[in-house]
Amino acid sequence: MKIAVLGGTGLIGSQVVKLMREHGHEAEPLSPANGVDLLTGEGLDQGLKGADVVVNLTNSPTFDDKSIPFFRTTMENMLAAAERQGVGHAVILSIVGVDQVPGLDYYKAKVLQEEILKGGPVPWSIVRAGQFFEFMKSVLSWVVDGDNVHLPSTPIQPLASAEIARKVAQVSAGKPLNDVVNIVGPEVFPLDELGRIALAAKNDPRKIVTDNTAGMFAAVEGDVLTGPAGSVIATQTFREFLAAQN
Repeated sequence: MKIAVLGGTGLIGSQVVKLMREHGHEAEPLSPANGVDLLTGEGLDQGLKGADVVVNLTNSPTFDDKSIPFFRTTMENMLAAAERQGVGHAVILSIVGVDQVPGLDYYKAKVLQEEILKGGPVPWSIVRAGQFFEFMKSVLSWVVDGDNVHLPSTPIQPLASAEIARKVAQVSAGKPLNDVVNIVGPEVFPLDELGRIALAAKNDPRKIVTDNTAGMFAAVEGDVLTGPAGSVIATQTFREFLAAQN
């Protein structure tokens, strides 16, 4: 099977390419580095020529309202090229609970991405994932006041990027679902507690201050970022992940 992976050099994409190749598939990472530009459409037809599956793991360079036209343009370009080239399956990576956070522009943009895929001409699959464990490093830099890191107590169900990549690879190698599959970690944490665990593991002396007005997830209400019924549950815990980093 030939699989074109847009964003195939990123955190998830590089792992997906490696996994697909290990399982005997012809996986090709596509990016501006090899002449494929999703925003302009340049190189897309050549990149998708002969592909059975296209996997879109690209991300907007910003998390504000500019992400909305980014996902609209890139998805329309991808689907048009995929239809021209006869690609039989399109896969994207999205976010658990993405359609239940109307206060975040980035989440609105990801919902738009999903809707364009669902309404497009190519059979599709969507993998919605919880937050990445690797994401905590950037979270701890969001709202900092001296030695204090402000985080809300928003419940999340995070997991390792490696487990997300495995699910994306599995879905990509299968038949189109024309549906959404959710994958989350084995534990639910308030975000502020997760921050304390991360700092303690690194002997970081900074203090987490619970602040439900701080950062991107302040706009999230309830437990919508935890896995819905029927979610795939990953196996590695956050503490296991942190221990493996040392």
